[in-house]
Amino acid sequence: MEYEGILLGMGNPLLDISAVVDQEFLNKFDIKLNNAILAEEKHLSMYDEMASNYNVEYIAGGATQNSIRVAQWMLQIPGATSYMGSIGKDKYGEEMKKNAKEAGVNVHYYEDDSPTGTCAVCVVGGERSLIANLSAANCYKSDHLKRPENWALVEKAKYIYIAGFFLTVSSDSIMLVAEHAAAKNKIFTTNLSAPFICEFFKDVQDKVFPYADIVFGNETEARTFSRVHGWETENVEEIALKISQLPKVNETRKRITVITQGGDPVVVAEDGKVKLFPVILLPKEKLVDTNGAGDAFVGGFLSQLVQEKPIEDCVKAGCYAANVIIQRSGCTYPEKPDFK
Repeated sequence: MEYEGILLGMGNPLLDISAVVDQEFLNKFDIKLNNAILAEEKHLSMYDEMASNYNVEYIAGGATQNSIRVAQWMLQIPGATSYMGSIGKDKYGEEMKKNAKEAGVNVHYYEDDSPTGTCAVCVVGGERSLIANLSAANCYKSDHLKRPENWALVEKAKYIYIAGFFLTVSSDSIMLVAEHAAAKNKIFTTNLSAPFICEFFKDVQDKVFPYADIVFGNETEARTFSRVHGWETENVEEIALKISQLPKVNETRKRITVITQGGDPVVVAEDGKVKLFPVILLPKEKLVDTNGAGDAFVGGFLSQLVQEKPIEDCVKAGCYAANVIIQRSGCTYPEKPDFK
């Protein structure tokens, strides 16, 4: 099988500024754990404060980019994955390029005049909270996507993954790719990504969903999605099933919904049925931080999906990748995977 460029991701490339902070810091900036939000005015001084008061690490991030890097790492086939998004012409942008190159991902960044986007990762007791200052990432336009050398990546890919966060940036780019995937019978996958996406970007999300062959998410996002759609259920299995049964453009394959629940089993809804898959439990003392856990799960899952492995192998690989990532700081991994 030809793997070159088989998987394409599009999203917001962000440099993670990660630190273990304390509850006082969370209170000061009104931050909830296990959440992901966009930075507001009140958060802007936070980045400097983190850098001066805590031990900060800089790690190339952004949800989709994390997933693509993990898929690339799991596949160990150079150039199997590609990625597009917008960075700044600055040292963070250079860092991002270097990082992606080392990861073996074929990146086609748009380079904007605004600074490269950053994401503050505040860790308390192993749980993370994300506050993203999109900056240059917010400047991606479909004009870049339409350039022949970039659209070629779309043409080449058989599997496409775009996390929900990109809905806030360039929904027309998502629609172009989604429509292409449906027309060419390719597999288009997306993610609920964050409660605020399900709440405040419901209309664009509802426009993209009919194109989604696989929808990922976690239990909090699934419950928010349910509430916003007036489903009156908190039951994750029921919600997963309902998402899988929403109308679909390409009817040749049924939608699969995959919802992770931290240490609880992964819920997979497919073809009117729900299956539960246990995760690999990690003793608390081995947990470093949950930053990138969901992204890593998706990356592991996609690495097997592109090899046409059965869904349970995809879930197993997702759990393996997430387990590796939560034992390290940020979305980082050892040189080689040890997945059987």
